[in-house]
Amino acid sequence: MTSKQILATITDIGLVPIVRTSSAETAIRAVEAIHNAGVGVAEITMTVPGAIRALEKLADRFGGKVLLGAGTVLDPETARACMLAGAEFFVTPALRPATIEIARRYAKPIFPGALTPTEVLTAWEAGADAVKVFPCGNVGGAKYIKALKGPFPQIEMIPTGGVNLETAGEFLKAGACAVAVGSELVDARSVQEGRFDIIEERARQYVAAVAKARS
Repeated sequence: MTSKQILATITDIGLVPIVRTSSAETAIRAVEAIHNAGVGVAEITMTVPGAIRALEKLADRFGGKVLLGAGTVLDPETARACMLAGAEFFVTPALRPATIEIARRYAKPIFPGALTPTEVLTAWEAGADAVKVFPCGNVGGAKYIKALKGPFPQIEMIPTGGVNLETAGEFLKAGACAVAVGSELVDARSVQEGRFDIIEERARQYVAAVAKARS
């Protein structure tokens, strides 16, 4: 898949579940639950112990069924390691041109983190396929996305932070191409208790919220 096709797939789904758990094993089980709910994309953060191993196992198991991304990618070296493990897209918490560069070199999409108008434009000019607007909930949520889309209608934005079942639709209506959801979907308590059925059910609710916002 080309970068454009991957971004188109993510836009079509409208949702990027962020999997940040305390072990590789629970990360794998969370992705299983997300996949069972019919969501064909998941982002594994590099803060998961054994994240690279989790990516490898998930790529073996769900290759072609789930679009796997690597999140919290801080440098080009990590991006390259994730790529070799099977990651198809990259998400960074902050703007680092060198990391964007390596993703471009291997024709993989990257969504760098940015917040201010200057950062958003800088990320896009550096080659970002879409910009992760983070932490979005702290600076006005959907209203902030709408404000940014005014001068930057050509820049695809994926808000992160402050996205929940109530606000997901608002973000999409404000112009976001997709929303990224972390602990509001894959929460520590459900993971700890092994209640992956709760995560699956919640993922279904997010799919419904996206469909409703777009209908």
